[in-house]
Formats: sequence, structure tokens, C-alpha cells
Amino acid sequence: MNLEDIAKRAGVSRSTVSRVINGEEYVSDKTRKKVLAVIDEVGFSPNPAGRMLVTQRTCVIGIVIPYPLQYVFSGDDPYYYTTVLQAITDVSYGRDYATLLWIGNAREDDERFYQRILRNRLMDGLVIVASVIGEELLLRHLLKNGTPFTLVGRPLNYLDQISFATVDNVSAAEQAVTHLIKAGRTRIGIITGEFDNVDAQERWQGYKNALATAQIPEDPELMIEAKFTRMRGYHGMKQLLDKNIDGLFASSDLIGIGAMDAIHEAGLRVPEDIAIVGFDDFPVAAQSSPPLTTIRQSVVEKAKVATEILLDMLDGKVSGPKQVILPTQLVIRQTCGYKI
Repeated sequence: MNLEDIAKRAGVSRSTVSRVINGEEYVSDKTRKKVLAVIDEVGFSPNPAGRMLVTQRTCVIGIVIPYPLQYVFSGDDPYYYTTVLQAITDVSYGRDYATLLWIGNAREDDERFYQRILRNRLMDGLVIVASVIGEELLLRHLLKNGTPFTLVGRPLNYLDQISFATVDNVSAAEQAVTHLIKAGRTRIGIITGEFDNVDAQERWQGYKNALATAQIPEDPELMIEAKFTRMRGYHGMKQLLDKNIDGLFASSDLIGIGAMDAIHEAGLRVPEDIAIVGFDDFPVAAQSSPPLTTIRQSVVEKAKVATEILLDMLDGKVSGPKQVILPTQLVIRQTCGYKI
């Protein structure tokens, strides 16, 4: 069926049907419901190409993950990116948007990757997952072109111009390390994520803030840069075992689990010899042995809020940058050896 057929059945003009399909104003609720009822009855689906010409929209949003495929879907990290992608697609599909996934390529430099995204004309807007150093080219061009986008995480640059959803990594990490200090730990190490990641940098800053507040001198030998993976946590802990640490802040749960693997392998005990606090509260944290004390952040909520902000921008419901800081919570289990 075409628009004329729908109009005839509903007893309205073709232009009214077109306005209803394209979500335009100047149609009464009664008329809109009548047209939608006919559309539903006959199973009508508008021609997407024709609809795009009229609305100048594709109802497609891009999801940008600036890491290679083997890192994003690594068996070592089955939680973060799959959880984020599910949350973004749930919100998008619920509002009749399709998604287009952009994943980085280890054989392609950042500039080429971002230029391919910028040249694409199939997307109404973008959700960028992970704030990383090097994405400035993409952000600069998106801002210049007026392309709607949001970030899952805080941007490193253009903070006053960009919409995003994140958590306060600095204060959350500071709370985690302060908890270790209250447990009597004085030689506390940290295994971070990669420093091209803003979350990793912020959690490192929170670690340093807690030490400074407690007047514990920083020791560069106790600070290990890694990745947010179990294997990197294991190797990072191996480097710290001969540094006589009695506490560890792991910048992710997977890092913390990997660190426990190395501690147990060395014949040491958690928390008696080395206390640990992680970050994320993924299911693996409660399932580890012993269960991991950690900072709980809602990765699902962070991704959903970022997506909702983008779709509201596309629908004209948001003007100007919208920035949401979601709460975190210290979840005390058995790896810290201390209860509040």
C-alpha cells in the first residue's frame, strides 16, 4: 500500500498521513491515532529512502568503539563492551532507531579510522564509547560540523561543549584507596588501565589524592600501567610482589582478579597479606575467591543515559550540552579485611 491508500482508509489527506509518519506537528491526537491505527492494521512500512529525503534523517545512530575487535570482544573481558552495546541497542530499538557499529582496527591509524566515520552519511548521530586520548580529531570535526554525539565517559577536551554520561572516577577511586588506608594498609600499589583512557587517568588521580590526604608518600615503583584485563592484572601484580606492598587498588575488577591469581600463586593470602579493592562490580567480583571488595558503577545506566541524551538531541528535546554524573558505591566484601 502507499500513502494514498492509507489516507483513503483513514479519511484524511495524503499530506496528513505524511506528517504522521514523519512525526511532524500540526496533527491532532485524534487524527494521529486514527492514521496510526490504519498503518498498524495493514502493516504499512514507509520506504526508508523516501522518508529520509523528506525528514533528512536515517533513524540510524553510530556506535564508536576506538579499540580493535580482538580487544573489545576478548575472552579476558566478557563484560564491559558487551554490556554497553546491549544497553545502547536496547534504548535505540525502543525508540525505533537502528545502530551502526564502528570498531577500531589495529592495522589502521586513528586518523584514518575517524575520517571513515566522518565521511559516512548513514548516521544521524554518534555514541562514542570510551574517552581516549587521540580522539580529539573526531571530536573537533563533529563539533565543527554540528553532528550530534554523546560520550560514554568524560571527554579529555572540549568539556563545556560535549554531552556525556559518566561517574566521578576520581572521588570513587579516592574512596577505594581511603578504605584500604582505614584497614591499616600503608604501602598501597595501583594497577591502572591504559593511560590513553580517561577513566584510567581519573582513577589514578583518585589514588594519588587519597595518599596525599593520608600523608603517605607516592612511590612510582608501586604504580603499574596495564590494561583493564585479568591477564594484565596478573602480570602487573607479579611486578609488585617484590615491592613489599600490603594493599592494592585495582582500576577494574578484572585487574583485581588477575592480581589475586598472582598473589595466590606466590603462596600469599588475600586479604591477610595483601588487601585489594577493585572497580566496576561486574558479576565476576562477587564470584571470585575470596569475593572482591569493589566500587560499583552501573555500566548499563551509563550507556543508556548517554544514548537517551543523543536521541533527545535528535528529537529536539535537548539544546546545548547535557552532562550526567551517575553515583557509585563502595561494596565491601572479603578482599579488604576491613568493615566500616
